[in-house]
Amino acid sequence: MPDLFTGLDPWVAASLVLALTFVLAFEFINGFHDTANAVATVIYTKAMPPYLAVVASGIFNFLGVLLGGVGVAYAIVHLLPVELLVNVDTGRGLAMVFAMLSAAIIWNLATWYVGLPASSSHTLIGSILGVGLANALMTDLPLGSGVNWGKAMDIGLSLVMSPIAGFLAAGGLFLLLRRYLPLSKMHKTPEQRRETENKKHPPFWNRVALIFSAMAVSFVHGSNDGQKGIGLVMLVLIGIVPANYVLNIESTPYQIQRTQDAAAHLSTFYLRNGELLNGYLGQPEHTHADSDTPQQFRCEASQTMQTLEALQQALHGATSYTELSPDERIRVRRYLLCLDDTAKKISQDSSLPTAERNDLNRLRSDLTATTEYAPLWVIVAIAIALGAGTMIGWRRVVLTVGEKIGRQGMTYAQGMSAQVTAACAIGVANVFSLPVSTTHVLSSGVAGTMVANKSGLHAGTIRSILLAWAMTLPISIGLAALFFWIGVQITG
Repeated sequence: MPDLFTGLDPWVAASLVLALTFVLAFEFINGFHDTANAVATVIYTKAMPPYLAVVASGIFNFLGVLLGGVGVAYAIVHLLPVELLVNVDTGRGLAMVFAMLSAAIIWNLATWYVGLPASSSHTLIGSILGVGLANALMTDLPLGSGVNWGKAMDIGLSLVMSPIAGFLAAGGLFLLLRRYLPLSKMHKTPEQRRETENKKHPPFWNRVALIFSAMAVSFVHGSNDGQKGIGLVMLVLIGIVPANYVLNIESTPYQIQRTQDAAAHLSTFYLRNGELLNGYLGQPEHTHADSDTPQQFRCEASQTMQTLEALQQALHGATSYTELSPDERIRVRRYLLCLDDTAKKISQDSSLPTAERNDLNRLRSDLTATTEYAPLWVIVAIAIALGAGTMIGWRRVVLTVGEKIGRQGMTYAQGMSAQVTAACAIGVANVFSLPVSTTHVLSSGVAGTMVANKSGLHAGTIRSILLAWAMTLPISIGLAALFFWIGVQITG
């Protein structure tokens, strides 16, 4: 980070500061929505005092971001087509980042203001789709090429299925508690316990379960939603100051050698499977990269063998990325991203033998090891922004989750069921590097327990949440596309 602004023109440095501020603002507002959901139940049930709960949640969010890796971060980044990622310049990078963040922040603030637990994940993904589609229209590309639709479908399926799973699993867990512990005090609401027993807090073991499950939700939220902010920061850094961030400058000689070895083995793999892969690569002849390859770079499958040759030449003898010039680092990243994009498409071909597919996926992991990373200061900054947002804006969403989803207040058993389900569902999504909405998983879990308890749902609130859910994608797509067009006109 100390070298972040070294050698930058004043206007570029100012733009970088503004862009990073926008990302941190997005994560701060994300705290209003999603991290507030992580502590909504534990605050509503009086298991923890509000400010102790949000501080503890902030700590576990920090740990979740710190230990969660970057799989989800780059799942978000790679929603954009590889052609946009490898050819973005400073002006278009600024337009891209500000368009995505402006659209996401505006919609998040609007839904937070009316107290709706709307999804920051949906908003961000819609904004990214909007930029990709607008870029396709502005560069005369087919709309089908404007977004990585395969990744978009995976993420879309995750976002749709996770709240359904949360609804069913939380309702089922609640029914089990109701059946096997029918007389337990966990089936009282905080108001009922106060009226009948004159006690403010939940029973001891219920309180422990509520606290632990709330912190578990905070941890997995940090490792999922926090990574979305990490991905945005890396887009900012790569788009505006690529020299030090297109590749992990701190990569060890061993990691760089792994990349070189992966390229050599990938070349052998394509030659070995040349007849089977002819439809992807054309005639994958082992041709030498000529002088036009770096200058007239095309991210096409038919250029795979030439790209492999160029990558091996660029990294020959290198033990540190600092030995490469900034332009050479940018070219290496282009080669790596395009090779990975082609390899991913090939790995999804059902005609490829399983053993070969597994080899190819291992090679992909080695190829991207030095491009899919995040500096520690980025992770820490995102964690702090999430925690701060929680401490400022939690009240509105806590009230909605605790009292307005169902016709009756939430019982301790309902709170535990919803939180345990949310923690498990988001944790599983993290394992598969899939972004999910903490808001929707937890809110759906609460709704599932309300239905299982036959207390009914508050139709007005459910209707408003569903309306916000349905409107989030089209509005964020439209706003981001408009802002991107305006930004390109200004910077171009």
